[in-house]
Amino acid sequence: MTRVALVTGASRGIGAAIARELAAAGCRILLNYRSDERGAAAVRDEIAAAGGEATLLRFDVADAAETAAALAPFGSDGGDGAAAIDVIVNNAGVVKDSPFPTLAQGDWERVTRTTLDGFFNVTRPLVMPMVRRRWGRIVNIASLAGLVGNRGQVSYSAAKAGLIGATRSLSKEVAKRNVTVNAVAPGLIDTDMLKQIPVDDLTKLIPMRRLGLPSEVAKLVRFLASDDAAYITGQVITIDGGLA
Repeated sequence: MTRVALVTGASRGIGAAIARELAAAGCRILLNYRSDERGAAAVRDEIAAAGGEATLLRFDVADAAETAAALAPFGSDGGDGAAAIDVIVNNAGVVKDSPFPTLAQGDWERVTRTTLDGFFNVTRPLVMPMVRRRWGRIVNIASLAGLVGNRGQVSYSAAKAGLIGATRSLSKEVAKRNVTVNAVAPGLIDTDMLKQIPVDDLTKLIPMRRLGLPSEVAKLVRFLASDDAAYITGQVITIDGGLA
């Protein structure tokens, strides 16, 4: 691929793995981060060392005005030398776990604004140029929690379930223009989110008896972003070692 891919929340974990994988596929990467500049720069440098190209793009996806300003140079059809984004990976997300009776309103809003408002803020200004060019790939990183729920994660599960609904609806709006919209729903993946939980307790729940790797999620995203996935849209693909 010789396309431009925006990956949100790409300074670490699954987002960083996706950025590296799409760069290896030949994409020019717009590497978004909110606050972890050191992590984002490290990912950029890894991509460059491997012969790829990545540009840092700092903005908070939950902030509509900030996102609009950051993406304004890319909201075109790519004519006359203007930049155009071909692949959007909506990966940015936060977790604020709490039993529902003690869930703070601020935590609820932070989680839902990052995942749902973030999807809207990032995707809306970029989707019409894709439609006009008659090619685009939108991959939303959901979660198994958005499909089956999880104790202590009402806000996270609600946000990811909403993202899944948005995926299915938007896919129907843009399919005839060769723009695909899919969601990837990881299960238990070996990232910083799980560092505080005993791994042995987690792996007992998984038929494969191990955590997934960020690189495994990234390879699935790479496929969905490719021409080989042209007839796949509106799907939610779980990658969970058989957990669901």
